[in-house]
Amino acid sequence: MGKQRLKSGEKILFSIFGAFFVLGVIAFIGMEVVRSRTATPMFVSTTHFNFSPVGLEGSKIYREARCNSCHRALRMGTNMGLNLDGIGSRRSLQWIEGFLNDPEKVYGAATLDHGSALAGPKEANYVAKLPKENLRKIAVFLSELTADSGSAVAKAPPQERSGFIDQMVGTFAPESWKEKYQDVRTKPPQEAPHEAPHENGADVKDSEKK
Repeated sequence: MGKQRLKSGEKILFSIFGAFFVLGVIAFIGMEVVRSRTATPMFVSTTHFNFSPVGLEGSKIYREARCNSCHRALRMGTNMGLNLDGIGSRRSLQWIEGFLNDPEKVYGAATLDHGSALAGPKEANYVAKLPKENLRKIAVFLSELTADSGSAVAKAPPQERSGFIDQMVGTFAPESWKEKYQDVRTKPPQEAPHEAPHENGADVKDSEKK
């Protein structure tokens, strides 16, 4: 029995799929050519790091502890767990160190993967069992992963006014909210999240690492 020939509709569908595939390959090659010849990055990075000597030691311990197998930091790792880039703009050094030592105490509830050294078996239970000095250095490292205000991984909104935000608040926020809550963009600046100064030594900026 001979092979069944494609119907006209099937030929059209395959032709459309082939055309989109070819266009996608051409677009990807073109983008890579432009990117390789452009001095400035095509996409603006909103996460940064400015490491102290202790932060550099913490970065090494973080990698050796295989934290990147679940988390993403310095734009490397996996997204199985929380993305840690910019966490220093959302959490204080003390909060991070407390979480590494006893996450369930900080959260006030049971956690999925992390746990204290006395907790039951969990995938990342070993983190709390690391030496306290190592946990402190990892906390310093994570606290120095910062993000620009208004970025997706930052706690603070954009520093400048946003017409879109103002329109959404004016349209959907009840009048009672406007009286009860204060716009975080009009609050006075708060203290930086790094309450404890780092040891003396030259900082290492991300621009110098590239």
